[in-house]
Amino acid sequence: MSEASSSSAAAPPPAPAPALDPEAIALMADEAPPEEMTLVLKWSGKEYTVRAMGDDTLLELKRRISELTDVLPKRQRLLYPKIMLNDDSVLLSSIPFKRNLKITMIGTVEEEIYVDQPDDPEVVDDHELFKSEVTAIKDNEVYKKKLKRRASQYKFKLLNPCREGKRLLVLDIDYTLFDHKSPAENPMELMRPYLHEFLTRAYAEYDIMIWSATSMKWVQLKMEQLGVLSNPNYKITALMDHLAMITVQSDKYYANKIFDCKPLGIIWAKFPEFYNEKNTIMFDDLRRNFVMNPQNGLVIRPFNKASKNRSRDKELVHLTQYLLAIAELEDFSKLDHDAWESFMENAKRRRHR
Repeated sequence: MSEASSSSAAAPPPAPAPALDPEAIALMADEAPPEEMTLVLKWSGKEYTVRAMGDDTLLELKRRISELTDVLPKRQRLLYPKIMLNDDSVLLSSIPFKRNLKITMIGTVEEEIYVDQPDDPEVVDDHELFKSEVTAIKDNEVYKKKLKRRASQYKFKLLNPCREGKRLLVLDIDYTLFDHKSPAENPMELMRPYLHEFLTRAYAEYDIMIWSATSMKWVQLKMEQLGVLSNPNYKITALMDHLAMITVQSDKYYANKIFDCKPLGIIWAKFPEFYNEKNTIMFDDLRRNFVMNPQNGLVIRPFNKASKNRSRDKELVHLTQYLLAIAELEDFSKLDHDAWESFMENAKRRRHR
């Protein structure tokens, strides 16, 4: 009877797998395939094709799924035959996906996309990134290796050739050039004031790349809708999307804060004869996107509530003057872009002496 009772008793649940530390992730990442992965997701009666990289984590995959479905990563439950997909830090290259099997997702759409929720615990508050922590992240060998692999894997959408002797300006889209949340009948109503004038004047000294944390389809569509790709007064060198970003972790002060960032090293590795840390500047409304290259980032004031702020927003007018003023300098990396307005004030005083 004791044998029967013991055999009928429920088996204890398996112990959860231990979390992977960054060194373990780096070790597995060395085995990641150099090509993109294509996975098929089933959700709500539809199938979606998801592109990812072999050294992406499961969390990064969830973020790409969120772009397609609007289901927040924290609301996603991914199911795959005989495999537990519950460790967000695991690398996709370590999961034995098979071509004839599909991932099934259980999840509910919420009204707000996760990247815009200020209280989302998955998103790091930019003001919480102390300088010492930024240094710890950008100097981490794990992330340097990941950047190197991503640089070898990523495929740029090159629209025009790089120009010898030009500096490089890298621009975000949402809230930098475009208010992507306000309602409008025409996308032009959400365009940041003076955008075309800004790009025209910048183009005289800078090659221009657009880098957004969205898919390439939406990057190209937004730029087409705003007339950026067809303007005769300037040319865009390249478009970049979320697949060029890498995931890092802020763990010195704020444990378990995982977020994507935009490492400019991917561009420098692809075009070393044209661009480097001395001649590149990037505008973005999110400071965390600069974490791998803080000396090259300028935090632009976000453009939102377009109908209210359109008539008084002159951020691009002032930043045009700054770009042209520093274009004469040999090394951008020695500048404090947080103090760009003070730089312009001092330059103005010197001109009036």
